Amino acid sequence: MPPRELERLYDEHADALFAFLLNLTRDEADTRDALQEIFSKLATRPELIRGARDERGFLIRLAHNLAHNLAIDLMRRRSARNRAHDGLAGEPPQLFATAADPDEAGFRHQLAEALGELPPDQRAVVHLKLWEGLTFEAIAEALEIPLNTAASRYRYGLDKLRTRLRPLYDEIR
Repeated sequence: MPPRELERLYDEHADALFAFLLNLTRDEADTRDALQEIFSKLATRPELIRGARDERGFLIRLAHNLAHNLAIDLMRRRSARNRAHDGLAGEPPQLFATAADPDEAGFRHQLAEALGELPPDQRAVVHLKLWEGLTFEAIAEALEIPLNTAASRYRYGLDKLRTRLRPLYDEIR
């Protein structure tokens, strides 16, 4: 792949892919590694994206598959249950920009925690719908799932977020 083409792909899609991967992996180092792996793979195998009618959708599918494989590898590497618990008990990654207003900062922190509590499949769909603005059709294609599955994962994810964040909403009102 010509360097300019790879640079264009990176400039147009890296931020969105980073946000999507961070929401799935919940770890910045893993996210950076995954992003690097995606673009390294494209640099060495440009035929992968050639002919893709929707670059963003193709890259999201590639990122989703890579994040899934990373999760499996991570689970294999963690032999003791307490090590997995320690990794999940830490602070959630900073998914949102910092806010000067303490209430806004608190809400963003709670939202990041709530997103982390969603099953990864629901979290992926919620992220793609709310932050990427994809249609259910595009989400289904990118994640290689049926359209109805994408819609139901979104609905279940929103229900869980709503339940989890309701006390915070009531407190702010």
